[in-house]
Amino acid sequence: MKLKTILFIIILVNAYNVKAQDPIFSQSNYVQETLNPGFSGFEDNDRIYAGLLSRLQWPSLDLNLTTQYAFVTKSYDYGPGLGFGLGVNAVWQYESFNNYNYVQINANYAHRVNLQGGWFFRPGIEVGVGSKSNRFRNLTLADQININTGVINPVSVDPLSNNTANRYYVDFSTGIVFEKEEFNGTTYWFGVSVKHLNRPNISFVEGEKVPLEIFYSIHGNYRFPFLNDYSIMMTVNYMQQGQYNRLDVGSLFQVNEFLIGLTAATNPARNDQNGHLLTSINAFIGLEFTEFRFGLSYDMNTSKIGNTRGVYEFSLTYLSGCRRCNTDRVRKR
Repeated sequence: MKLKTILFIIILVNAYNVKAQDPIFSQSNYVQETLNPGFSGFEDNDRIYAGLLSRLQWPSLDLNLTTQYAFVTKSYDYGPGLGFGLGVNAVWQYESFNNYNYVQINANYAHRVNLQGGWFFRPGIEVGVGSKSNRFRNLTLADQININTGVINPVSVDPLSNNTANRYYVDFSTGIVFEKEEFNGTTYWFGVSVKHLNRPNISFVEGEKVPLEIFYSIHGNYRFPFLNDYSIMMTVNYMQQGQYNRLDVGSLFQVNEFLIGLTAATNPARNDQNGHLLTSINAFIGLEFTEFRFGLSYDMNTSKIGNTRGVYEFSLTYLSGCRRCNTDRVRKR
């Protein structure tokens, strides 16, 4: 088999297996909209919450894998018994090594149900339209090259050469969040989300079917005061998609306007004998300035994948003032 044909097959296999996994942000523990549509309108009181995240992964491996995420949500409150949130978000991922390009735009809705004892129940749904492409048309296959003359024939007889296309699909997700009302500076919540309920077909080959694996996430947050004006937030997030899973456990310390966080990313499944339980240590620093929060994180790799130079993420979020509060309320997370 010719080299170009082998390369073509490798890219196809890579598209089937690797690209079936969702992008994961290290700062998902702090920006939960990336995980669960139940967080749409989570801040309540007619507040607008918006932001963006930018991720650069493993720059030393020459993959140039970048991921961008942007979102905006707004809560609507009509008395203590009725509240809901609406939001939109978009994610874009690009890998220069094989021109892989993934874009998805989602709209979500979450309803707030007031329970007894200061509890709130927030079920949410999300509907999105996605696109995946690898620009297969730009490949040059072996039978197009005339070794003797060096001429490149624009036509190939390879059966797959004209049987690939960009993949467009509709995606459905859902999630729930249980939240306990703040008491003496202490708040906590936990949630569950399930993405790709309809398992959309993501195969690049026409006539073939490769269903996208369902993505599960269970996450929780506990925040309590520390030394009067300071606070500590403990986070946990378990994710699974297909045979792969990940458990993040971390903490975030807030001292006035400054935030310092540390998260351990683990791989409980350890799918092969060379798998590591601890895959990275993720450090986070942040700054709150008026309605804005700036965040910067760095993931230090602890596995044997090599000198990757880690993962860098930048986040910027905006939270509008509290229109229905006597005094401006701080963020819930």
